[in-house]
Amino acid sequence: MKIKHLFWILFGLNLLNYLDRQVLFSVFPLLQQDLHLTDFQLGTLASAFMVVYMCYAPVMGYLADRFSRPRLIALSALLWSGATLACGLAKNYASLLIPRGLIGVGEGGFTTMAQPFLAENYPKEKHAPLLAAFGLALPVGSALGYVLGGLVGTHWGWRIAFMVAGVPGVLLAILALTLLKDTVRETQTVRPALRDYLPLLQNQPFLRVCFAQAMMTFVMGGLAAWMPTYLHRYVGVNVAQAGTYFGILIIIGGAIGTYLGGQLAAALLKRTQNAYYKLISGSFLAALPCCWLALYSTHTAAVLGWMGLALTLLFMPTGAIAAALVATTNAHIRAMAFALNILMIHLLGDALSPTLIGWASDAWNLKLAVFLATLFLIPGACACRRLFTPR
Repeated sequence: MKIKHLFWILFGLNLLNYLDRQVLFSVFPLLQQDLHLTDFQLGTLASAFMVVYMCYAPVMGYLADRFSRPRLIALSALLWSGATLACGLAKNYASLLIPRGLIGVGEGGFTTMAQPFLAENYPKEKHAPLLAAFGLALPVGSALGYVLGGLVGTHWGWRIAFMVAGVPGVLLAILALTLLKDTVRETQTVRPALRDYLPLLQNQPFLRVCFAQAMMTFVMGGLAAWMPTYLHRYVGVNVAQAGTYFGILIIIGGAIGTYLGGQLAAALLKRTQNAYYKLISGSFLAALPCCWLALYSTHTAAVLGWMGLALTLLFMPTGAIAAALVATTNAHIRAMAFALNILMIHLLGDALSPTLIGWASDAWNLKLAVFLATLFLIPGACACRRLFTPR
């Protein structure tokens, strides 16, 4: 298998992974108007995906530690792409909720396998910048989801937006099945037993990084779900503009933050064993005031500028988090480690935040709801700071 094939196929699938999950959020106002949904119901569409996504991940982690990952990756891509297409056929809340949950099955399977599969084919010192480059699919895919949803939804309807988003995954699934090879699984003679996973529950560095990422995911998930609607309500832009503006912020802030974070992590690693933890903690704390200034600024440019800086800082630890998870776990149980990571970060993170923000918005207002959500970065920063060791 050529390394370039491996990276670019997985990167493409990861991009679609985020595009397909985020396209929903840019058409929230259109869904609300057409299907007569409350803010709480809109929030549950996001949470339903995350609940299924995180619960299915351990199942796929168990399978991925034992069987060929290219086949499982291809099957996962076909499943989430088909479910995205089915969202475009929904007639009511229930018929939208079910395929939204099935997207979580497919994407949960892919995310469990992709990063450890990629890292196994590169040396340790390249893990942080490599996984940061792979993580660029998050802001790029998310931005494309917002822009595609906003523009296509406004001009041709939200159903067409889901249809356009779902087709490319089928093509990449075929490429993954035909071009990727899993040499590690083909040569692996010993399969892990269930008891081999128990040390993960006692692995303090691993668990603390998972908790810190969960707090970041709580905030990022809330912003991803509600900032286009926030811009529509408080800044006064239309649905297409809101999705486009936030998509631009995601792609610029995400690309800059992810790239700089990967390079910074690699440079810091030469000087201190705390490199990953310091980068995570520092980025969280620096992002907080930027989020607050964005929410309480009165001019459009100021709102977008401060939110763009906040997103840049929140994306900076992307490579460091993934590299820390790889560094703190053993290769033969790494798929389950990433599955447990997925379960934790979404159980404590964005499985809750879109719905809680929607509930708080109905009870008070969306501005206060988003502000309260950003406070969860504080315990995330503290969790990583506890891992600092002298050198």
